[in-house]
Amino acid sequence: MNTITHSKARYCWKPVLAVVLALLVEGCAAVNTNRNTPNAGGKPRVVATSTIIADLAQEVGGEEIQLTGILKPGADPHVYEPVPADSRFLEEADLILYNGYNLEPGLIKLMNAAGGKVRKLAVGEVVKPLQLDKGRGEVVPDPHVWGSAENAAAMVNSIRDGLIELSPKDREKYTQRAAQLTNELKQLHTWINQQIQTIPPDKRKLVTTHDAFQYYGRAYGLAIAGTLIGISTEEQPSAQTVQKLVDSIKKTGVPAIFAETTINPALIKTVAQEAGIELAPNQLYSDSIGAKGSNGDSYIKMMEANTRAIVEALGGKYTPFQLKK
Repeated sequence: MNTITHSKARYCWKPVLAVVLALLVEGCAAVNTNRNTPNAGGKPRVVATSTIIADLAQEVGGEEIQLTGILKPGADPHVYEPVPADSRFLEEADLILYNGYNLEPGLIKLMNAAGGKVRKLAVGEVVKPLQLDKGRGEVVPDPHVWGSAENAAAMVNSIRDGLIELSPKDREKYTQRAAQLTNELKQLHTWINQQIQTIPPDKRKLVTTHDAFQYYGRAYGLAIAGTLIGISTEEQPSAQTVQKLVDSIKKTGVPAIFAETTINPALIKTVAQEAGIELAPNQLYSDSIGAKGSNGDSYIKMMEANTRAIVEALGGKYTPFQLKK
């Protein structure tokens, strides 16, 4: 009886096993096909690490690319820990656009470990970096290069060239869009300069949560009077560091200090209270653009929002940014 039962079982499993094997073969074929073609629509797959680079890449690439941005608005690239889906995006990309200068260490490590011959472009590294002293003789490049709109224009042209190399047939479209965007960035650069000049000279001092505004300060005439932490948000300030910043703020006489959208504001609030100074009502966008619908949901809007927050808190006179066609 048992022999008959087992024999029937083996017979019944044969067609089931055949179906399973067929599905596995079909599934593998589908995966392989997908990996060897740009995608179902024929568009190059482009992956951008930071929200800032994703925004610039979308402006240049338009509908000719399939863009995936890994970090979401408000995410901090310094401390972002990749998830399994990120590995798949990077492995299947035709081009990876990343900032470089170790802005996004977790993603850079994952990107370098990705298999295949994926093209990688360090968009931020087209800009000669400022060198910052982390102490104990350690000097590192400052990754926050987009703080100057002129630097952002250089990043746009780098993205343009990377997309042209990836998809030469769309050269004209990429070139036209990049030219339009760099013109807008040139106007933005001039406008920011004009806005900062309305701040009384003795008040043109910036104190923020982390050291992300050196390029902005250099480009537009603001002294970076102090920061709670260095260029990476991985750092944890000691009680001594907090007290030193409080003492420095009292000496410099700045009218306000600033929190940032990607960092918990609790400590900088404490600094403001201890120094007896105002915490600016509007936080600054530092390492990420804002959520969709916010006043900083694109690179240009982010820079405008930051400039307005700085000008109004430091005693200047703000005039809205108007693009000239």
